[in-house]
Amino acid sequence: MSTKHKIMVLIPTYNEEKTIGEVIKGVKENLPLADIVVVDGESTDSTREKARSLGAVVLEVSQSLGIGGGVETGFRFADLRGYDTVIRVDGDAQHNPKEIGKLMEAVLNGRADIAIGSRYVRQGDYKASLPRMLNTKLFSLIVSGIIRQKISDTTSGFQVLSREVVSFFSRNYLFDYSEVEALVLLKKAGFRIAEIPVSMRERGEGQSSFGLIKGFFYVFAGVLSLAVSLLRRTPRRRV
Repeated sequence: MSTKHKIMVLIPTYNEEKTIGEVIKGVKENLPLADIVVVDGESTDSTREKARSLGAVVLEVSQSLGIGGGVETGFRFADLRGYDTVIRVDGDAQHNPKEIGKLMEAVLNGRADIAIGSRYVRQGDYKASLPRMLNTKLFSLIVSGIIRQKISDTTSGFQVLSREVVSFFSRNYLFDYSEVEALVLLKKAGFRIAEIPVSMRERGEGQSSFGLIKGFFYVFAGVLSLAVSLLRRTPRRRV
């Protein structure tokens, strides 16, 4: 990889003061030449201050935009700055920076336009809650059937994206169920998707708000949103 190859690591955050330092330090150890951009959704703790103290660029967005709006902001920033590769890593320390190389290899060697880190491709020690597991299984069946490609971890935010995918997303990322809908739009546009087995850790701090009731609502709303995506006119990738 050329030294002129520009890499950006995108970290969406919301109240991650207890883990953001660990995440940024881990990224720097494994990708010392990458630029780190934290997109923060109005955290009420010291997430932004800690990120800046460690040398990250911090973009502040409204909490009302949700994770989809924060990620879209990051993609637009990357597109404007001309980054060749963008790596998405969550701010809660679930994604192990040591695994980034596996995902990058699939994109840099031309095998895929986007590589997704999956905790479910092979049997591992990651234990998801029952609502999240049911949600994941259902979306996996639906998305895999739609795009005619097996995807086991449709909601994974651990990703490596090519410059072309970033440019595509910067113009077409206006949706709430970002990872799930993104897979459908990418396939419709003609991009190649690779799912790479990775090990993920439990949340570094805090507790997921993804309960049983919220989980079923997420699935219901997500299915409706997917239906809209299928009807949406999607531009083909530039060849």
